[in-house]
Amino acid sequence: MKKLFLPVLILLLILFEGCGKQEPNYKGNPAPLSVNAYIKLPLGTVKPSGWLKSQLEAQASGLTGNIDDFWPDLMNSSWRGGNGEAWERGPYFLDGLVPLAYQLDDKKLIEKVKVWIEPILASSIDSGWYGPAKNRDRWPLAVANKVLMQYYEGSGDKRALDVLTKYFRYLHDAKPDWPDKEWRGVRAMENAVTGYWLFRQTGEPWILETIESIQKNSSDWTSYYEKFPWDSAASEDKKIPLNWGPVGLTAHVVNNAMAVKYPGLWYQQSKDERFKKAAFAAIEKYDLNHGQAGGRFSGDEHLSGKSPAHGTELCSVVEYMFSLEELYAIFGDNSLADRLELLTYNSLPGTTTPDVWAHQYDQQSNQVLVSGAKRDWSTNFEYSNIYGLMPNFACCLANMHQGWPKFVESMWMATNDNGLALVTYGPSVVKARVGRGQNVTITEETDYPFKGQVKLTISSEKKVKFPLSIRIPGWAKEAKITYKDKTLNAKGGSEARIEANWKNGDQVTIEIPMELRSERRFNNSMSLLRGPLYFSLRIDKEFTSVKINYDNFAYKGSVDWEISPLSPWNYGLVIDPKNINRGLKITENPVGKYAFSDKGDMIWSVESGKYIASESDAPVILTARGMRIPEWEIVNNSADNPPLSPVKPEGSTEVITLVPYGCARLRITEFPVMDVVMMEDIMK
Repeated sequence: MKKLFLPVLILLLILFEGCGKQEPNYKGNPAPLSVNAYIKLPLGTVKPSGWLKSQLEAQASGLTGNIDDFWPDLMNSSWRGGNGEAWERGPYFLDGLVPLAYQLDDKKLIEKVKVWIEPILASSIDSGWYGPAKNRDRWPLAVANKVLMQYYEGSGDKRALDVLTKYFRYLHDAKPDWPDKEWRGVRAMENAVTGYWLFRQTGEPWILETIESIQKNSSDWTSYYEKFPWDSAASEDKKIPLNWGPVGLTAHVVNNAMAVKYPGLWYQQSKDERFKKAAFAAIEKYDLNHGQAGGRFSGDEHLSGKSPAHGTELCSVVEYMFSLEELYAIFGDNSLADRLELLTYNSLPGTTTPDVWAHQYDQQSNQVLVSGAKRDWSTNFEYSNIYGLMPNFACCLANMHQGWPKFVESMWMATNDNGLALVTYGPSVVKARVGRGQNVTITEETDYPFKGQVKLTISSEKKVKFPLSIRIPGWAKEAKITYKDKTLNAKGGSEARIEANWKNGDQVTIEIPMELRSERRFNNSMSLLRGPLYFSLRIDKEFTSVKINYDNFAYKGSVDWEISPLSPWNYGLVIDPKNINRGLKITENPVGKYAFSDKGDMIWSVESGKYIASESDAPVILTARGMRIPEWEIVNNSADNPPLSPVKPEGSTEVITLVPYGCARLRITEFPVMDVVMMEDIMK
């Protein structure tokens, strides 16, 4: 009898434990993959509100919502059943249009999505291949995979899942075709984004075999990051290959922005720390050798060093953002989210007009003239600096649209214990399942990144217990969190975890002090930051509509702008490096419809059908002291490299105004610093 009793007791305990175990609300990585730090929520779970919703609405009213109505490459795209372009431009465009449509619940945009998606779904053939019949290159399908993944999440249309499953079966059964000399080989692991998602949906083991084959038969980015060949010495010695051959492609800025996530993606399957280390080494080496203000690295087509006169391609900004979003879900390292906010709140808006009717191909940290004049780009052409429709290669016109929508999608993530994590800050609403599958809504009210106050309001039909994880930015000394009559002081760079029984109407307030700070950059110059925002010299400006070497079609707000300075720009900062707050004044203004605009920006008016100059100030303004440096001039149509700091003072001080980088179409962001030891009387 005793022999029977013990096994029965053990069985009952196992059954009891199973009954009490909570099922995950969202599909994380199943075995044999590693468990990720967080789970990305399905498209539409997180939506923008406040100024951030206005930003996405501007995108919908601007190029994203209109470009396929007048740009021939999209109007006649073979991806939508036409006889035109059949390569990457259609999928690139949809990679932004699809999340934008479903995040805004915009019926017009959703109908536009369907016009594209129906021919794509219908194109799938027995072998598993899909897309335009005249395309036989795998690269655009890697982008189209991400489109169908998002479309499935937004619409629930199972045909998208079927097409993806068939295509990955095709890749599994077909011979590897990932040559290092072609885009499809250099970017092959982009397929793994969708591949791991598909495995989470279906559990089919052969999908992991497919990803392993891609990893082993495509460009070895992990070794590349371990031995990184294109360091600052290679840049200075002009040894970086400026071509599109197999080696030159490893210096191509967009390839690098995509590839930074590839070792991290493979880590999920290999569980080898080597690949995790390679992903973080990549970010470190980009910063060390090519880093620029705004969280990005240079590449006016190819990696080009740290000089603020060199540019960064818009495609690389949005791809770097997406890479960080993927890596954060895998590793949960807060430095990744800090970097993501820097890119999103500086480099992304800084390279478009506030109404998102025009964009640059290349942006500069020190950008004092926007024109079609020749510059010292690595391999780009004269018009790369123009704010316009298609100021260089057309890839950015097709690919820029993913930036804001995918950022919104990643602002909140699910935790592995059925809670929610606040990853990046901004006005948003998340409606998700928590605890034992109960639906809650959390509304985030904030003017972040312009201000540091955040209020979360929880809405739920009944009480629900779940953990709420809150990322504290690494640049903050600490943040004060208040909830349920409790106060928590959390250190910068940490994760504040709150587990409580939440009821309808409960609120959590977060106070993040936004103290001024500085960082040293090229030639010991200085950049000023507040929160995640870089600040740039406000330069009075004149917009001139120009016609360049292509047709901008003059459709609604489609325009090409040259921008000329109307005020001096060659200022050094008169600042005490040991106490940068001395002499600086901060003014906070209301955040308007176009958050990343400043006085004098030209904005398209739908009502009047013309451009009108903005009369609104930027949301945050700094006033500081500066001194002109006469010998610092324009060289080859760009601001010359800032003179080595500290700079000998010659002249008198002036009050200068700084605005957020993303609000400045003309700007100085990496300032020379005047020698304050020689100016002790002025600094007192």
